[in-house]
Amino acid sequence: MNVEDTRNGVAEYVIDKYGDQVILELKWGQGAKDIGGEIQVKDLDYAIFLKNRGYVVDPDPTIPEVQEAFKAGAIKSFARHSRLGYTDLSNFEQVRENFLNAIKYLRGLGFQRITLKTGSYGMEALAMAIRLATEAKLDLLTVDGSGGGTGMSPWNMMETWGVPSILLHSKAYEYATLLASRGHKVVDMAFAGGLAREDHIFKALALGAPYTKLVCMGRALMIPAFVGSNIEGVLRPERREEVNGNWDSLPKPVSELGTKAEEIFAGYYDVQKKIGAEEMKNIPYGAIAFWTLADKLAAGLQQLLAGARKFSVAQISRNDITSGNRETERETGIPFITDVQDEVARRILVG
Repeated sequence: MNVEDTRNGVAEYVIDKYGDQVILELKWGQGAKDIGGEIQVKDLDYAIFLKNRGYVVDPDPTIPEVQEAFKAGAIKSFARHSRLGYTDLSNFEQVRENFLNAIKYLRGLGFQRITLKTGSYGMEALAMAIRLATEAKLDLLTVDGSGGGTGMSPWNMMETWGVPSILLHSKAYEYATLLASRGHKVVDMAFAGGLAREDHIFKALALGAPYTKLVCMGRALMIPAFVGSNIEGVLRPERREEVNGNWDSLPKPVSELGTKAEEIFAGYYDVQKKIGAEEMKNIPYGAIAFWTLADKLAAGLQQLLAGARKFSVAQISRNDITSGNRETERETGIPFITDVQDEVARRILVG
C-alpha cells in the first residue's frame, strides 16, 4: 500500500472484501528505487483517470495542449508516478507518532499481519524503518537495495541509483544489533535487491543473521515466467494472446531441448504429480518454468547448507561467509577470507 493507495481507501476496501487474513504491506517508496513507482500509460482516458485519483502523471493529461499532442501522435504515452511516503526526516518524533498511529488505525480495521518495505535510501531512513517497524511490532521489514527492481523505472535508475544492496544490508544488520543491545526484540527482516541465485540467498541470510528470515526476488523469478509464456505462445498459439507470448517460433537454445512442454521443462512431471494430469492442462507454462527455477534454487541452497554443515536455513550465521576483499571486510564486518581460521592454522604449524 503506497501513498495513493492510502488516500484512495485501499485498506478499508480490502479488509471489507477479503477479511482479516490479508497481509498488508506498507511501502516507503516503490521497490529499490529512490523515487515513486512508474508505469507507462498509453491510453489518454486512463491517464486522466489516474491524474484524478491523485497520481502524478507526466505530461499532465488534463492540459488541452497535451491532449492535442497525444491525438496528433507527438506524445505517445504518459508516465504515472507514485509519491514517496515519509520523506520528511527532519522531525523524527512527528514521523514516529504518525506511523504508530497509522499502524494502530490499520490494526483497528482488523489487519492482523502488517509489514513494511523500504528502499535503497540513506542511513537515516533505514534506521527509522528498523526502529519504527520494531516499535510497532510489525511482522516483517523488507530492506530493498540497489541494483534491484522489476522494470517500472528506467534501467539506469535500477542499476546506478541508491545504496547498493550489500552496503545497505550491512548497515541494516549493524542498526538491528544496536537496537537489540538496548533490549529491543528487533523486527524480522527480509533482504532484497538484485538477488537471483542460491548463493545469493545463502549470503544474504548469513549477512543479516539472526535478524534476516527471508530473501525477496523480483526479476529473477519473473524471467522464467516470461520465458515460459513465450514458449506457450508458440506451442499453444490459441493461448498466445492470453499469456502474452511474444515469440513467433522457438529460439534454438529452447528448440534444442525439445518441441513439447514435457521435453522443455525439467519440472513438468513434478508439477503434474502435485496437481494431477487433468489440472495440468490448465497450468500456464510460465508457472511451470517458475516452479522449475524454485526447485533449482532449493537444491542449490541445500548443497550450500550441507557444505557449511548446517542442516536448516535457520542455522545460517555470519560465520558461514567470508569477505573476498578488504573493502568488503571493512564495510560488512565479515572477516577477510585468509584471516578466517588463520590463528588455528598457525597453532597447527608451531604446536
